[in-house]
Amino acid sequence: MKLGLKNISKSFEVIKALQNVSLEFHKGEVHAICGENGAGKSTLMNILTGNIQPDAGEILLNNQIVIIQNNQHARSLGINIVYQERSLTDGLSVAENIFPLPPTKSFGRINFVQLHRQTKALLRQLDIGEFSPETMVATLSPAQKTLVEIAKALATNPAILLLDEPTASFTDKETTILFSVIRTLKKRGVTVLYISHRMAEIKLIADKVSVLKDGKCQDTLSTNNCTTEDIIRLMVGRDLQQVDVATHSSEEVVLSVKNLCGKGFNDISFDLKKGEIFGLGGLVGAGRTELAMAIFGAIPANGGTILKNGQRIYNRHPKQGIANGIAYLPEERKTLGVFLQKSVAENIVSARLYGKGYNVKTNNQKAGEYSRTLNIRSSSVQQLMSKLSGGNQQKVVLAKWLNTQPDVLIVDEPTHGVDIGAKLEIYKILKQLTADGKSILLISSEMEELLLLSDRIAVMREGKIKGILHKKETSENEIIKLAAQ
Repeated sequence: MKLGLKNISKSFEVIKALQNVSLEFHKGEVHAICGENGAGKSTLMNILTGNIQPDAGEILLNNQIVIIQNNQHARSLGINIVYQERSLTDGLSVAENIFPLPPTKSFGRINFVQLHRQTKALLRQLDIGEFSPETMVATLSPAQKTLVEIAKALATNPAILLLDEPTASFTDKETTILFSVIRTLKKRGVTVLYISHRMAEIKLIADKVSVLKDGKCQDTLSTNNCTTEDIIRLMVGRDLQQVDVATHSSEEVVLSVKNLCGKGFNDISFDLKKGEIFGLGGLVGAGRTELAMAIFGAIPANGGTILKNGQRIYNRHPKQGIANGIAYLPEERKTLGVFLQKSVAENIVSARLYGKGYNVKTNNQKAGEYSRTLNIRSSSVQQLMSKLSGGNQQKVVLAKWLNTQPDVLIVDEPTHGVDIGAKLEIYKILKQLTADGKSILLISSEMEELLLLSDRIAVMREGKIKGILHKKETSENEIIKLAAQ
């Protein structure tokens, strides 16, 4: 199926989200769409799925003009989407989420035998063996939930599949699975629109890439005939400065974890030094997030000790973690990191409200200071968080935890779902924090990110540390080998 956009425009009050965008997507093609946060990608996807209507322009399917009325109408036309923000119901099983209208038998009862058979066939197609149709979605990791979302979309047999940042929380293994599925879809003639901030992925999986900037289409390039630098230059309008990767690590131990045990991890020991970025690598399910949450006090540890500056500490609640100078930026920014319907200022001060009340003038002043320091782009500190781009939301989360004055900052997938420009800004902020004497525990599924930022990398597998590697003496292959074998 051929999909065309002709002079599509859309404005929200004074903001011109899309301006005369014309694109063509062909049958059996993987067409990447990229751009900085706020470039118009989400607006374009919402128009294609009928969530919003364009102010001007035409949508063409097989050269026929269509008006996509809503999401259901889009699916009936063969268009389906997997959003970056998940739409699954935690209280239902994988099968019940994939097939919301399940097969039935007499008296309208669900035919679970047939439902599970259909789901198993679909999971087999995706090469997913980590969970079964009966698995409750609430027990899955963020990456596994994304795989369920993709399976749910494929269950409708779409002719055009839109993927919005599908690998944001994926490991290399899960990305490989997804790319295999995409190549199979290509052979079947399915058109895939692939939105991603990851340049290496775009070069690897896409046939073409269209770059949006400030609501305008800058160009459409063949991925065989362009470089990553060409794409980035179109996205940001300039060459990006490189991140200073100099180490600021000293020999002074700030945090010492000894034989720590808990749900999802066992017998974990390591030292975190002042000014160090200590990376945690491993596959999804290796126990990295559970370990981080236990150190912070968000979940209980059931054995072992944690020392801060040589003194034993007990973090049985996040409040204790904060009091002991530890902060935790969660992977799930939208659900665990921010209050979307509160202002930038309210979010920044939210981790220090206990027992203090709320002084609007003081808090606005504090929020303004962090906005300038971290280059948070908003109309004012009173702007709602829901109106900010993903990269700016992440910087607000960072500001919120820096406002607690931590010595140790745990950052879980810190560049999840942010564009290349914002990603490099976050990298620079993290390196500056270590230059200022803070210590960082970094969890990342991006190998390049781990190797770029970390001074040392602990590789976890099945809840245990399988090795601690020095950045200068290791490689991607060595990390993968420890993580997977």
